[in-house]
Amino acid sequence: MGALGCLDLQNTQFRGSPVTPNMPAPSEITVPTETPVTKSITVDKSGDRVRDMFAQIAPRYDLMNHVLSLGIDIRWRKQVVRMLNLDSNLPILDCCTGTGDLALMLARQVAGRAEVIGSDFCAPMLERAAAKHQAQLGEAPVRFVQADSQQLPFDDNMFQAVTVAFGLRNVQDTDLGIAEMIRVCAPGGQVCVLEFSQPTLPGFRQLYQAYFRHVLPRIGQRFAKNNQAAYDYLPNSVLEFPSGAALVERLEHAGLQQVMIRPLTLGVASIYLGRKPTA
Repeated sequence: MGALGCLDLQNTQFRGSPVTPNMPAPSEITVPTETPVTKSITVDKSGDRVRDMFAQIAPRYDLMNHVLSLGIDIRWRKQVVRMLNLDSNLPILDCCTGTGDLALMLARQVAGRAEVIGSDFCAPMLERAAAKHQAQLGEAPVRFVQADSQQLPFDDNMFQAVTVAFGLRNVQDTDLGIAEMIRVCAPGGQVCVLEFSQPTLPGFRQLYQAYFRHVLPRIGQRFAKNNQAAYDYLPNSVLEFPSGAALVERLEHAGLQQVMIRPLTLGVASIYLGRKPTA
């Protein structure tokens, strides 16, 4: 398979356009009883702003994620893969795939038994995802498509599992993003969200929030040098986004069943896993 083999989408049922390099951007388990109260924040999540912001930090996105999280984000994604039941030959979708870390982990897990598709609306991120696929997995059936998670270009009931890691909070309309993930998931399939959450343990919560609000943005901005202040956006978007029981409720309201939550690293992040009804 050639350098662009991972981007060959001719056998994939979708209504969008594949992304090629250098393509310009077109358009159990305990549930916390409540999300910690924080001051009111208004985060600009308009599509153009978020797309441009991630396009600017794309060259150093992976490095900064791993450095700022001390590599823990890799373990979190591996936990997602372990929790999924990937026993079908139906394809798997990773929404807001970014540079493709979770999509590639899923591909390793299924070892060619099922196709993995990563979608994202930021072309520079997908260019790096395609390059990583070619370098790390070669012939594995992983494909990338540029798409808005609020209007996924896939048929209904298509995927055995639909995942999103650290991307749902960046979708302008959270509920629409959730609804689209459920729509394209096959009946009986799983929808999984990995997202930052807010620790509730006294002492640790305050220490974490101080790091998240004041230290992380300064380090991230110094390395990323991004004029959209991406690492200021990060803590604000996390503080505004629902977590714990609040997000479980939204997932259930959207139609998922058997929704569970697994807090990670003292609640710094959480995995939410639910199943689409069979009828």
